Amino acid sequence: MPQTFSQIDRAVAALPVQWRGPGGAVAVIRNGETIVRHAWGYADLDRRILMSPQSLMPICSVTKQFTCGLMLDLFPDPSVLDGDLTAWLPLMEGPRPTALQLAHNQSGLRDYWALTVLHGAMAEGVFTAKDARELIGRTRSTHFAPGHSYSYSNGNFHMLGEILAGRAGRDLGELLSERILAPAGMESARLAPDTAQRPGDVMGYEGNATTGFFPAINRIWWAGDAGMVASLDDLIAWEKFIDRTRDEADGLYARLSQPQTFADGNPAYYGFGLAHAEHHGVHTIGHGGALRGWRCHRVHVPSERLSVVVMFNHEANARAAAFAVLDAARGSASVPGEPHLADQAFKGHFLCRETGLSVTLTPLPGSSLHLRYGTGAEILNLLDEKTAGGDHTLLLTGGAGLRMERPQENFSSLLQPLETLPDESLVSPDDIAGRYIAPELQSELEITVSGGQPFAAFSGFLGKGAVQPLFPVSPDVWLMPVRRSMDAPAPGDFTLLVRRNAAGRVSGIEAGCWLARHNVFERV
Repeated sequence: MPQTFSQIDRAVAALPVQWRGPGGAVAVIRNGETIVRHAWGYADLDRRILMSPQSLMPICSVTKQFTCGLMLDLFPDPSVLDGDLTAWLPLMEGPRPTALQLAHNQSGLRDYWALTVLHGAMAEGVFTAKDARELIGRTRSTHFAPGHSYSYSNGNFHMLGEILAGRAGRDLGELLSERILAPAGMESARLAPDTAQRPGDVMGYEGNATTGFFPAINRIWWAGDAGMVASLDDLIAWEKFIDRTRDEADGLYARLSQPQTFADGNPAYYGFGLAHAEHHGVHTIGHGGALRGWRCHRVHVPSERLSVVVMFNHEANARAAAFAVLDAARGSASVPGEPHLADQAFKGHFLCRETGLSVTLTPLPGSSLHLRYGTGAEILNLLDEKTAGGDHTLLLTGGAGLRMERPQENFSSLLQPLETLPDESLVSPDDIAGRYIAPELQSELEITVSGGQPFAAFSGFLGKGAVQPLFPVSPDVWLMPVRRSMDAPAPGDFTLLVRRNAAGRVSGIEAGCWLARHNVFERV
């Protein structure tokens, strides 16, 4: 139904209060017209520079759709690029993913930013284009068969961008500006792959309203995966381009936003750098972006010709903010479900055998659960006594046990309950202490024990990483929380599974997180 501007104005006015930080910007575009164009706060606290709609900020992974747009513009049939992957993945022992599987995040390749942790990178260390080539080039395996599932992998788009530049014999930034950004009217947007360089007058900030805010330090080199910077006005121009070309069947965005499928024909929720989702009964298409000190999100509702863009120079949840403004623009809101009591199965620690990752379920007040599995926490609502669901996960209890379904990943697993530890402090880590080598990664893991507390430290071609504490989940299952890394948000929790030989002695460790699974380290 038609919405009054006051409803949208209230949502916009609430952004600096609900998502606190130095500054931000928001836009709402309906029917090709800008109905909100607003910036608040400061681009730079120390120099007292105000934020404006022209302020340039990294848009990070929102870049992916532009890289894919360039691919479709240069090569309408991306399969002609499949052979180019041989040079990037010379050691691959199984089937190499295709260019389309890269663009749809169906490659099965582990995320290269998550792997930097296992290669000994420090969070604020330097990472160059040469380092990216070296890291990706060591790949021998995927963590699922290409085309059969989904996992987010920045390296997919890094490779695509470099392949496009190599094919054209030109700089990727020049190609993007000439063929995509300029035609869309994005006058100041550009590729700026060196994150150590400020894009303009804006500073990105770590911290929060409790700890205070301080300048974020980044020293990584991005490319087609996340290297663009843009202003709010640039992203408004992109949304207007989308609306202006909406009826062009062969238009760029029409091709980018086409629904995709997995190899088995099941629908895929991600394609060409765009995420598809249902929100309060409507189909949305969009993407977020993050780097230490920066967050942004754009979301589009094609059926209503409605778009929202939110940009922060801090680390608040831009996606949640964008959808809050979207709900105000649409006059929609979540409808509370009937309260249900959780089945006892919805509690405790579990192991997902297929991914090698631990799962923790914690009941929350009311009819909801806290799920720890992916890169961050997910809140699930009890749909009935035997079913709980959230944005990404569906849990179902039954005679066989607790099943976890992740439709967006084309994935389902019967979770294995883990033995509950009566007292975590009594778990001895002594037999896992030692050195381990990963043959595929060519990196080293050292586990030490200090005063009964175990720590893990990784070393590799990127250096010697900081030690990380380990916490027991169950016998031979440990958790390594990673809250800061080269990329942001950080990979989250790594699960370390202890491998033992026939004699019961520790023979290895399998380390993995949702972004990079099944990394085997053999005991030295």
